[in-house]
Amino acid sequence: MPSTRKRKLRKPTPEPATRPRPGVTRVAAGPSPARPADSSSRATRVLGWLLQKLPAHYREKAFDYLVLTRMDRPVGALLLLWPTWWALWLAAGDFPPWKPLVIFTLGVFAMRAAGCAINDFADRKLDPQVARTAGRPIASGRVSPREALLVFAVLLVFAFVLVLFTNPLTIKLSFVGAALAAAYPFTKRHTYLPQVVLGAAFGWAIPMAFAAVTGGVPVLGWLLFLGNIVWSVIYDTEYAMVDRDEDLQAGAKSTAILFGDADLPILGMLMGTFLLAMLFVGQRAMLGWPYWLALLVAAGLFGYQLWLIRARAREACLAAFRHNNWLGLALWVGIVLAMALR
Repeated sequence: MPSTRKRKLRKPTPEPATRPRPGVTRVAAGPSPARPADSSSRATRVLGWLLQKLPAHYREKAFDYLVLTRMDRPVGALLLLWPTWWALWLAAGDFPPWKPLVIFTLGVFAMRAAGCAINDFADRKLDPQVARTAGRPIASGRVSPREALLVFAVLLVFAFVLVLFTNPLTIKLSFVGAALAAAYPFTKRHTYLPQVVLGAAFGWAIPMAFAAVTGGVPVLGWLLFLGNIVWSVIYDTEYAMVDRDEDLQAGAKSTAILFGDADLPILGMLMGTFLLAMLFVGQRAMLGWPYWLALLVAAGLFGYQLWLIRARAREACLAAFRHNNWLGLALWVGIVLAMALR
């Protein structure tokens, strides 16, 4: 009898796969239209736990909005958070004031979420053609394009309200950041360098952080900003290598397509360029040995990424992309320790 009962539970029903069984949230399922293939299973379980008290209808819609804003994939927010924290610590010369730390940390998650919402709106016709993204909320019809625009607008307003608690220069710079975030998703239709625009959008928090803490943006801030653009091109190219074949068929453009068979040596050169930029950052900021040790660790992590993607396998490229989280963390720890031991 128990085995028969299990077979009945698994039996397909006329209802869409996105509707959960009573008492079971769909976020516990494996990759499906309810959960994009690249979702983090751990983050998905956390979201399911947080939403379990909501009524079923609201739970489903709330989960769809959280997936739209990539809360099921926190690594992207962390890749934006680490450079922001590099900038805050370097601008303050030590532990930054609590006010800008809280504002920019919340702003990172808000702007990243807003960027993901507008990205899925822009890619609403492309995502269904790519296996990794076919399960995203707009692509699978669980969130309408109009809803995505509304989510984007709400998050943008929230981020702007946060910026209002800073100073006039930071507020002015925030308009550039919002424009970059809105423009990025559409660049993949017209240029092979959307990763560069992404790097500028992700890194714009760096000059804003310097402006909020010091009232200006010194050479150190712009050097860090340029270095972050290079790093963004590195990890987003690794990410784009996952979908390269499908992007070619769908007509999307990326640095992974631009680099072609030369992708690995070009990535190696970009990694060297980023490390050189961060070496100059350390020299200008007069950081001590913990930072140089962290930079050495970063070089080793880059070497491991190149080894991972040597055969250009999809899962390996996705793993290399996610691996950049540890690189960002290592450099932040190096900066913090170098300043604490002065």
